[in-house]
Amino acid sequence: MKIAVAGTGYVGLSLAVLLAQHNEVTAVDVVSERVEKINRYESTIQDDYIERYLAEAKAGRRSLNLHATLDGESAYKAAELVVLAVPTNYDPDRKFFDCSAVENVIRIVQRVNPDAWMVIKSTIPVGYTARIREQFKTNRVLFSPEFLRESKALYDNLHPSRIIVGAFEDQREFAARFAALLKEGSEEPDVRILITHPTEAEAVKLFANTYLAMRVSYFNELDTYAQMTGLNTREIIEGVCLDPRIGSHYNNPSFGYGGYCLPKDTKQLLANFADIPQSMISAVVKSNEVRKRFIADQILVRHPKTVGIYRLTMKSNSDNFRASAIQDVMQYLHEAGVEVFIYEPTLEDGSVFEGFPVINDLDGFKNVSQVIVVNRFDEDKLSDVLQKVYTCDLYGRD
Repeated sequence: MKIAVAGTGYVGLSLAVLLAQHNEVTAVDVVSERVEKINRYESTIQDDYIERYLAEAKAGRRSLNLHATLDGESAYKAAELVVLAVPTNYDPDRKFFDCSAVENVIRIVQRVNPDAWMVIKSTIPVGYTARIREQFKTNRVLFSPEFLRESKALYDNLHPSRIIVGAFEDQREFAARFAALLKEGSEEPDVRILITHPTEAEAVKLFANTYLAMRVSYFNELDTYAQMTGLNTREIIEGVCLDPRIGSHYNNPSFGYGGYCLPKDTKQLLANFADIPQSMISAVVKSNEVRKRFIADQILVRHPKTVGIYRLTMKSNSDNFRASAIQDVMQYLHEAGVEVFIYEPTLEDGSVFEGFPVINDLDGFKNVSQVIVVNRFDEDKLSDVLQKVYTCDLYGRD
């Protein structure tokens, strides 16, 4: 099948690589540098599996029918299927996802290739696919939620926990074909496939991410309690998680949930609850802000004049720090009069990020920082300055 994938972030690029194993795939982006890198079989994001698959394809050891282009119109015109993986950032003024990039792609596809099927992989509000169906007078748009981790996106596509496609009755046949494409590219022959109504599929995505945010918040508040009362966080967590109904996964304390998905998805779900009774969703959103304030206060207890932030990323082995919790902590420290520096190798040494200077000479960074704040501890880089380090990381994992 000829497939175009709009967007080459971790969702789009991982899907493009997955599907290019058995299909002819064109990745579309508006940034020429990304297009050029993909056409050299180089990853635009930090993801071990994507980097390995592209390197193997470049060396002729793996078959991938993949190329990239800036010319979306030509790619969409030639495609039987267009997968939409463009950004849907949360708009704090409208308190809703900004889906304009999704709608721009739909307009182009309808103009150049009205018979093409479109599957939205971008996260969208509950009820959005049904509205698009009416707005654009088309039955060619489906929704399929993604459940991918940053830096492990291709691995999660190769080993999916489930494949969900949201389709109306007149789309069920193609929904099954799309699910089969994802399954064909995966390494899980027995993966569960669920075909639902699009609105239920949209709800699955937002409720799943809000549950994960709630779990992060729960263990973070457990850690807050332990820190404030002088208890051993690790012993409490291990005792709690020995209950098989709770389990020992996703329980490592952090500075708050962050990354691209959880902050915006929880707020979007809260917006969808506008006229529906609830208290838990509001509490999850509020808990994250309370946690970040608590982290800042714990750092300020040390009375530092200078604080170094070791990595802006939320997850280890990632280069994505959109909406990372540490950025709010940095602002709180700045407002308290603390001088804040950043060590972030993905940024240019000597540059400025959101008003904070970047120092990527690690020894210089350590020397200038009275306290070094680390969301995920790096023993190789920081073992010599343990007395300066502030972290909540207990297990050295995400």
